[in-house]
Amino acid sequence: MVQEKLRNLRKQKGMSQEKMAKAISTDPSNYSRKERGEVKIHDDEWQKLAEALDVPVEDIKESESKFSINNDNSTFHDNSGNYNQYFSISNSIVENLQDYISLLKKEIHELKEEIKILKS
Repeated sequence: MVQEKLRNLRKQKGMSQEKMAKAISTDPSNYSRKERGEVKIHDDEWQKLAEALDVPVEDIKESESKFSINNDNSTFHDNSGNYNQYFSISNSIVENLQDYISLLKKEIHELKEEIKILKS
């Protein structure tokens, strides 16, 4: 996961979470949540983090797809206003799932055609 890569690189460079928080103009507890993946890291923050670590952004930010899950079930609302969770899934997994979905759609189409033939 990208956050693990960020944490490992930060530790390798001997940087504290406090220093990293200053680099993106936030408090250490918020930075800690970002590093754990609980809070999204925005593109401008990635750039600042890369500069603080003296590495290219690509070294810490992998190409991943983000899926947002919105929980509108009032049973689970906690009045914090933060109902979205972000999950990172690598592009290769997404591509494999898209291929599988395409195969399933093709199979559904073929089965519908067979049903039409059987009904005739």
